[in-house]
Amino acid sequence: MTTTDGDKLDAGTGMGLVSLHVGDLAAQSEYYRTALALEPMAEADGEITLGRGQTPLVRLRHTPGLPIPSRRAAGLFHTALLFETPSDLAATVYRAAQHKRSQFVGSSDHHVSEAFYFTDPEGNGIELYTDRPRDTWLDASGRIAMSTEFLDPNAYLRANLVEATADAPNTAAADVGHVHLQVGDVDTARGFYVDTLGFETTTTYPGALFVSAGGYHHHVALNVWNSAGAGPRAATLGLGQLTIEVPAREEIDAVADRLRRAGLQFADDGASITVLDPWRSEVVLRTRDQAVAA
Repeated sequence: MTTTDGDKLDAGTGMGLVSLHVGDLAAQSEYYRTALALEPMAEADGEITLGRGQTPLVRLRHTPGLPIPSRRAAGLFHTALLFETPSDLAATVYRAAQHKRSQFVGSSDHHVSEAFYFTDPEGNGIELYTDRPRDTWLDASGRIAMSTEFLDPNAYLRANLVEATADAPNTAAADVGHVHLQVGDVDTARGFYVDTLGFETTTTYPGALFVSAGGYHHHVALNVWNSAGAGPRAATLGLGQLTIEVPAREEIDAVADRLRRAGLQFADDGASITVLDPWRSEVVLRTRDQAVAA
């Protein structure tokens, strides 16, 4: 199946809520509330949704008894939370770094963005980042240029930490900017996320593919750095769902048509469609108004 212009996701597409299966709901909820300054938005039996303002970001689902996934398995590499300003980012990085159960993994200047990486207490990766202006992303050939350069975390905090945001980081807006997945094979991932769902390839690294809608540097990243050859996911803790938000129901219907042409089964509840990627990671497409309501 080859993607044409009519098969591309709308430029207004973005990412939404990420759901995680967790073994210790109380401890994981405390971590996301305290370390990342997310606030409870909805609670039900065995799950809690947390976010900033009116934007839901992470849903924690209590699923006791499941194992922690192997580092070599397909699934979540990290959930990336996007902040509007360097001072907003610095405030949350500073808070996360102070939490006794945070694991700081590193920080990088990616040219298009500046990013800090943590791991939550159950091993789920987290990226906290802010974008540089879009007009600085392109190289001389007009392509998005991403790199991985050293970013000094202490120097960044000294330059950008502001008392007002440091004291109240939860008042700063945040979104799920992108989701980075571990997959078994990059070409198979391209077939699903680009040729069928309708993302466009923005750049590649050795062993990794970056895709987006509307010229963003990436909404989804897919790598085989730890997981080359991985098969379908078993039932484990970690990634439950990733959500793609589109502007209108017509976009969902267009994706549904592409899924049918590709011979893939999906569920449609009238508000959203849910499909499994080649590694059985659950992908939900819904309109932005439905995503906020959820």
